[in-house]
Amino acid sequence: MYRTVDLYDLSHSIAGELLGGCGYPWQALDLIGRWCVELGESLPEEEYEKRGENIWIARDAVVFPSAYIAGPCIIGHRTEVRHCAFIRRNAIVGADCVVGNSTELKNVILFDNVQVPHYNYVGDSILGYRSHMGAGSITSNVKSDKTHVVVKDGAEAIDTGRKKFGAMLGDLVEVGCNSVLNPGTVLGRGVSIYPTSCVRGVVPAGHIWKDKDNIVPRT
Repeated sequence: MYRTVDLYDLSHSIAGELLGGCGYPWQALDLIGRWCVELGESLPEEEYEKRGENIWIARDAVVFPSAYIAGPCIIGHRTEVRHCAFIRRNAIVGADCVVGNSTELKNVILFDNVQVPHYNYVGDSILGYRSHMGAGSITSNVKSDKTHVVVKDGAEAIDTGRKKFGAMLGDLVEVGCNSVLNPGTVLGRGVSIYPTSCVRGVVPAGHIWKDKDNIVPRT
């Protein structure tokens, strides 16, 4: 339930081809920057404006003057990058997204229609189609002991080989306000997370996380 095909409809991302070559979605994290540059150079000039080094922004996107964007980065059609947003390298942001007030992105893929609108930190993570992170919710992407992040699902454990790995959010995931997604968290399609939760491990598709001892199927 944590393979790429289990989590994402790849037709809803400009990075679909990149992810399609990865059995596990986190395998794409090391490739985002290079993919940005290669894809950016091929984007049509009538649709995308190149601003600065390796930054391509759709001409119908709205970027507030106070936002900061460092390349490589691609911002999709009709997306809003709002006041004091901070995008620091290796970011693919899809169409119709919201990157909001004081939100920080780093080494990420945001599918189309993703919303990270208020005080979010999203690092070394992939957010699926129409996923939403409530105000103040963040991805924690480094373990305190700096060892490799391991994806754990019951007795199964996969060493990702990465020291930096935030969270993989499947399509249509809803994360409540002020929640923390710990390193290696994987949320299946249609998962909902209660506000102020501290989440780790794999949450199956179609479930609701109320707390670590109360994960229930959606009815």
